[in-house]
Amino acid sequence: MKGLPVPHSTLTTPVTLGSLELPNRLVMAPLTRMRSGRDGVPGELNVEHYTQRASMGLIVTEGTYPDVVGQGFAYQPGIETPEQVEGWRRVAESVHAADGRLFMQVMHAGRVTHPDINGGSQPVAPSALAIEGKTHTYQGKADYPVPHALTAEELPGVVESFVRASRNAIEAGLDGVEIHGANGYLLHEFLAPGANQRTDEYGGSPENRARFVVELVRAVAEAVGAEKVGLRISPEHNIQDAWETDHEDVRATYAALVDGIGDLGLAYLSVLHKEPAGEFVQGLRTRFGGAFLANSGFSDVPTTREESVQLIEEGVADGVVVGRPAIANPDLARRWAEGLPENVPDPRTFYTQSAEGYTDYPFAQA
Repeated sequence: MKGLPVPHSTLTTPVTLGSLELPNRLVMAPLTRMRSGRDGVPGELNVEHYTQRASMGLIVTEGTYPDVVGQGFAYQPGIETPEQVEGWRRVAESVHAADGRLFMQVMHAGRVTHPDINGGSQPVAPSALAIEGKTHTYQGKADYPVPHALTAEELPGVVESFVRASRNAIEAGLDGVEIHGANGYLLHEFLAPGANQRTDEYGGSPENRARFVVELVRAVAEAVGAEKVGLRISPEHNIQDAWETDHEDVRATYAALVDGIGDLGLAYLSVLHKEPAGEFVQGLRTRFGGAFLANSGFSDVPTTREESVQLIEEGVADGVVVGRPAIANPDLARRWAEGLPENVPDPRTFYTQSAEGYTDYPFAQA
């Protein structure tokens, strides 16, 4: 059923993130799609996919690994090799030619990977704790292995990999980078007591568990400019064994994190949480003091147009991060602005390697 147009004062108004002005409040979430080949080089299929969605206020790319040890998925793109940088340059040039804006999500999978995915390396993590379950490798399903617990002496190397990746992204022509501190991957593993059992200065107290993420964000901001850096977090997500079940500990941990980066002037803070309007998340927003993006797609229920309008109208966020609707609707910004019917995403095609379910969703008729 066709709905009513969104009032001009909500989703369709411009907003500034760092030095970038967005034409609307819709941000395309980073979405793992496994379409970049075994060499991690974005190709023409990726160029077409992202360019189709250039009318979103901002596109955040799928999680892109800074080095192969941090590769978490088969056919995931990287930003490590010259070929990968050139692949992303073609994506950025095409998106910009279509008047779009593009941030790269830099993602280190941490322990959420396998040697059959990440070039034969033992996965790394804050502690030598394997997660339960299996992953899909190039050779088939396999149990997650016990990761190598990073030593304090090895942590600067991880920071440098994020710095190098971020510089590569900017050199490739992207508008900025989003540091992935969510969803149970490496940085989230440091934050979560269920994954971090260290006894040094990077474990134990909330302040210590936040320390590594703070140091890393500050290093990236210094390298490429804070106005080109966003951070994504998902407190209390409790995914991939990154358990955060003590709410008071969560509050203290993320307060220490946000306080540690609040003076930088980052482009934005993006929070995935089931209660974006709640006191906890809004408290983080106040502490951060900058542009705030909300993502409520916490469960099996995707974020809707109506919910997005409400989040903006009620002042809960400056922008709304949308995932599954952007998969199925390359012209989502227009559809939501005009109240047009939406295509329905097909989960069967989320993680394949073909154009089906990636670049063949139709645009709305004129």
